[in-house]
Amino acid sequence: MLAYSNMKQLTISVTLPLTIISMFLVTKWWFALPVDGPEKLYWGFPFPFLGQGFHTSMSFQFFVLEFVADFIVYFLGWVGLLYLISKMITIAKASNYFLKSIWSLAMLLSIGFIILLSISNPVFHIKRDYDWRILQTGYVFIWQETPWPDRQE
Repeated sequence: MLAYSNMKQLTISVTLPLTIISMFLVTKWWFALPVDGPEKLYWGFPFPFLGQGFHTSMSFQFFVLEFVADFIVYFLGWVGLLYLISKMITIAKASNYFLKSIWSLAMLLSIGFIILLSISNPVFHIKRDYDWRILQTGYVFIWQETPWPDRQE
């Protein structure tokens, strides 16, 4: 019973902020050509959930279904990783300093993302409702600028 309660505590108090942190610190960019539209950059892994908007140059499109799917994938990945680690070694209760640190970082990243969305005149979609052709992909850290790839056509 001790292992279950320890895993439950880890899932709730550690996995949730690690999910938020990992979603926003490192992400995949997608350079794509939407059907009947100009080339755009999108972000998210494994599914792109944020993209450049069509109606203004500084706007974003936010795809809710893809975001939820990404969140679930990251969350289950962290649960699985922590479960495997707990099977190999005994994990003691996480320290309050560690918990406060990762929750603070997760909240800071979430607030920054919300501010970015709120000032960018966003358009929210349940899911991406247009086809596209992916031209190039890559990974970027949050502190790096996403490169604008050269089109080779």
